[in-house]
Amino acid sequence: MAEIDDALAASADVEGWLTPAQAKRLWEGASELGPVGRVVEIGSYRGRSAIVLAMAAPAGAQVIAIDPHAGNDRGPQQIEGTAQEGERDNAAFRANLERAGVAGRVRHIRLPSQDALAEVPGEIDMLYVDGAHRYGPARDDLARWGKRVRTGGRMLVHDSFSSIGVTLAIGRLLVFGGSFRYEGRTGSLAEYTRVRLTATARLRNALRQCAQLPWFARNVVIKVLTVLRLRRGDWPY
Repeated sequence: MAEIDDALAASADVEGWLTPAQAKRLWEGASELGPVGRVVEIGSYRGRSAIVLAMAAPAGAQVIAIDPHAGNDRGPQQIEGTAQEGERDNAAFRANLERAGVAGRVRHIRLPSQDALAEVPGEIDMLYVDGAHRYGPARDDLARWGKRVRTGGRMLVHDSFSSIGVTLAIGRLLVFGGSFRYEGRTGSLAEYTRVRLTATARLRNALRQCAQLPWFARNVVIKVLTVLRLRRGDWPY
């Protein structure tokens, strides 16, 4: 079985916004899947996270990557795009998986995430959400795909407490919800476990997530300054 360092090396040159520390968190979750487990990724871009998940998952586990590669919602400040950009992303995605030796381990569904629901029947052991970051699509991914996560399963959400749309969706569905326990975050990658929360546990769960709001405010300020060209540096992830 591959090691985490192998996955980091295989994905290092792939374009994307998953940090090495976040990749390790994905690795840990996928490596604990059973031989008939299932991990679903929403939003693959050019394959960085898909490579990590495929190399971590045990033989026999399903790794499903959902991305329409339509040219839109490609990354920070790239909501609108062209079909040609989408085709380039799809070609790069496939080439990167081939290069990493995991093309045969990943089932790619080239559809918008909500259209792909019918293509993945049954429960999910691990869900990684990094799709469109606008509020509506993010809310739908968390709500509709989140229902597919089995009890005890994991859901990881990228750009949590960083993207405004994703954070609003989390606030709407997860902060005061009773089905997902917040386990912490690595940068903007937040992890949840599907459990039934008691009233006391729900309050504690909400407080733990609300404690991330100062970090969220800091990220919003950084993004505004970057857009206004008053700051140089990386986009916060």
